[in-house]
Amino acid sequence: MKIDVVLPPDFPQRVPAAARAAEALGFDGVWTNETQHDPFLPLTLVAEHTQRVDFGTAIAVSFARSPTTLAHTAWDLAAQSGGRFILGLGTQVRAHIVRRFGMQWPESVAGLLREQIGALRAIWNTWATGEPLNFRGQHLRLTLMTPFFTPPPMPHTGIPVFIAGVNEALCHLAGEVADGFFVHPLHTVRYLREVLHPALALGRERAGRNASQLQVVVTALAHTSAEEKAFVRQQIAFYASTRSYRPVMALHGWGEVADRLTHLAPRGAWAEMGELISDEMVSAFSVESTPEELGAALAERYAGTADRLMLYLPFSPDGESRFWSQLVSSVRGRPGG
Repeated sequence: MKIDVVLPPDFPQRVPAAARAAEALGFDGVWTNETQHDPFLPLTLVAEHTQRVDFGTAIAVSFARSPTTLAHTAWDLAAQSGGRFILGLGTQVRAHIVRRFGMQWPESVAGLLREQIGALRAIWNTWATGEPLNFRGQHLRLTLMTPFFTPPPMPHTGIPVFIAGVNEALCHLAGEVADGFFVHPLHTVRYLREVLHPALALGRERAGRNASQLQVVVTALAHTSAEEKAFVRQQIAFYASTRSYRPVMALHGWGEVADRLTHLAPRGAWAEMGELISDEMVSAFSVESTPEELGAALAERYAGTADRLMLYLPFSPDGESRFWSQLVSSVRGRPGG
């Protein structure tokens, strides 16, 4: 099991130091996400200030971007870093795509994402081989690529594409065509074993692929203090209020709670929402441990269900290097680590 970190949202002041620290502490991967800043710009600094770690987006919003612009950015980051870049994509939800990005929401989420991945690989193949670009799908049609817009050749053309999702359709898609799958933080071990992994396996079976061709990346909620537990409780309430994540709650018989959260969220009733999250739910969705034993607890919980693991907590080495160092060594020191 590899152990990764999510960079803090500060841009760009702390990126070089945080990336160097993550590599020095022994982490395997460094990720950015798309919240307050562009997820790609910090990665140019990660590429420059590290030598070994994988790095990528976890995630960049795919439906807000053209496949060609994504292809260029990914190609350049792979070239700059000697092939260490991973392109992580997520669809986001309808409200954000339509109202925040001003884009259209597709009739088939999995269908458009499948075509975006296919288009990316078609573009990269054209750049690598010189073959004419000819990608034709239901949603996307790309047939023009001239030498003027073709980047210089490079050896790292097999750029990994990871996707994120919750529903079974996206799990099937990941199993069929992706190189990795990001598990949403709102998950339980039961959900991973009974729903997610069987869906990934079905997708792999359809495409004739084996488990080694798909990395499962788990972002884990965890708490080591009462203050952190209160934060985790609120995060569970926030995520569970989104209809897309209701099946995770329903699996455990908490569907009615999810419906109440969905009703309260538009009113901004965050305190009331947190009160609906019981200690049983907190235990199901997060790992409770002391700081010293957290790595071992995480490794034990996710043995056999995750290939890469990272905490929901953003990486901040300032004054906490001992904690992060213990986390790395403990995860690797356990069976499955």
